[in-house]
Amino acid sequence: MTETTQMPPIVVAALYKFVTLNDFEALREPLRQVMVDNDVKGTLLLAKEGINGTVAGTRDGIDALLAWLTADPRLSDIDHKESYCDETPFYRTKVKLKKEIVTLGVPDIDPNDTVGTYVEPEDWNAVISDPEVLVIDTRNDYEVAIGSFERAIDPKTTTFREFPEYVREHYNPEQHKKVAMFCTGGIRCEKASSFMLKEGFEEVYHLKGGVLNYLEKVPEEQSLWRGECFVFDNRVTVRHDLSEGEHEQCHACRMPISLDDMQSSAYEPGISCPHCIDTLPEKTRAAARERQRQIELAKARGEPHPLGYNHRKGSRANT
Repeated sequence: MTETTQMPPIVVAALYKFVTLNDFEALREPLRQVMVDNDVKGTLLLAKEGINGTVAGTRDGIDALLAWLTADPRLSDIDHKESYCDETPFYRTKVKLKKEIVTLGVPDIDPNDTVGTYVEPEDWNAVISDPEVLVIDTRNDYEVAIGSFERAIDPKTTTFREFPEYVREHYNPEQHKKVAMFCTGGIRCEKASSFMLKEGFEEVYHLKGGVLNYLEKVPEEQSLWRGECFVFDNRVTVRHDLSEGEHEQCHACRMPISLDDMQSSAYEPGISCPHCIDTLPEKTRAAARERQRQIELAKARGEPHPLGYNHRKGSRANT
């Protein structure tokens, strides 16, 4: 008798595309309604430069959303990657209008016009193993701390807006002829590669589909990835097989916390962790205590509960 492998019921889809959407404001409500009608939760960002976000729902729900998106010729080849979990990692459905779908803060950087060379996951190991290639992790410090590629440089940025200044201060196009970059889902690198080409760097490469695409397509025994990968939903991190990782999240400061962090005397669920124990304002800590009380009440009633707010960064980053 053949056993059938049953997939977890929730599909998590990270999607984006840089494409000119002059009517992006008009797309907001129809897009939100499609998500609501198909019980798809999560957040999508719309801007003139394109679309970006991560959503979750049933297989049928995600397929219905993708069918609606790809019916628009401009989005027919939208980039999307999937993983699976047992419970929805989002509690709300949002479509937001933005100036940028990933905020770099530098005018006239348009991946629709200029972008680096895409590297397929299967070819990435060879690129980053070349000693002449400068390998830069374009993600934020708290993401890099959880996992990264061998030889990758950590810019120690707290937001993507800091990346241009970091590059200008540390690297020279005359000295650094080859640069390879990566991020979670590929979107930050498209913009970063466009920026670096405008700055005069000659050979700029970036991992197509980001780390998530690499983890999906490259066997773990061949992998140069070390650690777990931070994701922008309630799973917090994923392992190489894209299953949910061991990290949790401090609901007070939104930082990922390890098992060791949870053993610290600074860790109080929902209130504080080693990352924020000395920096969290008392007003914010009081709000965290009340939020934790509401979370516990919601859990007792079997209802969705609110998440915390990252006081240091203001909001969660893009992929």
